[in-house]
Amino acid sequence: MATSDQLLVVIDPVARHSDGESVRIAKDVLSAGAATKLCLPEGPEEFARALTRRGARRPVVVGDDQALLRAVTLLHRRRELATTGLSLVPVGAALSLARSLGVPTGAVAAARAVLDGVERRLDLLVDDSDGVVLGDLRIPSLPAAASAPAVPTVPSGRRSAPVGAEPSPADGPWLRMRRSLVRTLAARPPRIAAPSAPGPSRLRVEVDGVMLVDLDQPVEAVSVAPGNPGVAEVEVRPVAVGAEAAALRASGRKVTVSGADFRYRADAVVAGPVRTRTWVVREAAWGLTLPATGTPGL
Repeated sequence: MATSDQLLVVIDPVARHSDGESVRIAKDVLSAGAATKLCLPEGPEEFARALTRRGARRPVVVGDDQALLRAVTLLHRRRELATTGLSLVPVGAALSLARSLGVPTGAVAAARAVLDGVERRLDLLVDDSDGVVLGDLRIPSLPAAASAPAVPTVPSGRRSAPVGAEPSPADGPWLRMRRSLVRTLAARPPRIAAPSAPGPSRLRVEVDGVMLVDLDQPVEAVSVAPGNPGVAEVEVRPVAVGAEAAALRASGRKVTVSGADFRYRADAVVAGPVRTRTWVVREAAWGLTLPATGTPGL
């Protein structure tokens, strides 16, 4: 039972603005079951400062997947994950990571798990830039939507009649032609190009020093996910020619991906472009309070 702990309840601003009722419920349940200190940071800096000054209190993050990832990243970079367990009350729109980790997504159930649950040690993927991955890793990331083209404007210093106005007989032919062009362009709504699917990538993927695929084989996607304790499961999908190509799979503690500039999605964050990146599994590197019954989602 964790109710004898003193809790530092850090409520992410996104959670407060997106679902104030769930935040209120979580505060009521936690305050009724343990000595709590509430912290309402207004941004990442205050969020980090609150965790840094937690003292002996057990930190409880009330927020979405991004808030959890921010907390784990901070404690990892301060080298405090080994001695500091985290608790989470998921509030917000992005909760898929919390759900996969085994955290209840209802405010009451999650708060009760904070009070009555047990800490479970979970694996962590750490890359060579000191970034962390709690769940899945995907390469390549989805492209961002193309932005709308700029609306035509009239050069400064030149006056123009309103769009749709008839040209005056005194207007020169060049000005009448220009106004006609502006009317034509303004009548057409801007067309926004649909985001294209990511094309094939040429990547070298190595797992524990053994090459899984090389640059001469185009691939559609690479995924890295938690597997058995201490290892990651790697899947590479080669580009199909004719019949569907079989996926290549391997498991190991160290995964290196290299090739042309590529982006990757680690949990909910897109990073890159990079030309090479190595991830290493650190077994039981961080602790998360989960319900006493049942198993975590990883």
